Amino acid sequence: QVQVVESGGGSVQAGGSLRVSCIASGPTQCHYDMSWYRQAPGKERDFVSGIDRAGITRYADSVKGRFTSSQDNGKNTLYLQMNNLNPGDTAMYYCKVTCSYLSGAQWLSPQYWGQGTQVTVSS
Repeated sequence: QVQVVESGGGSVQAGGSLRVSCIASGPTQCHYDMSWYRQAPGKERDFVSGIDRAGITRYADSVKGRFTSSQDNGKNTLYLQMNNLNPGDTAMYYCKVTCSYLSGAQWLSPQYWGQGTQVTVSS
């Protein structure tokens, strides 16, 4: 079982910045892929950014150039630095963690979600 905890959300005016964090705690044999999703009221949960086990970072087109994902050296903490925020970025931000591990001769990759952290941007 992997515990996923997000933090760092809040309220900011348009043009401002916030950083949200995600910490994953689980078995030592986990190889983590970690990513951020967001969900605005009445809308689907959408991919924002993520870093895979190879260290490759991806971004949604809507946040490219404004948001930056990074990890700590232990690779169990994911940060999302959000700059030049606009009201369209208002949403609950969720961290998704995939723990890949070898079970016998088979790789398993269960996914876990955090409870989310709210980001509100006012105009």
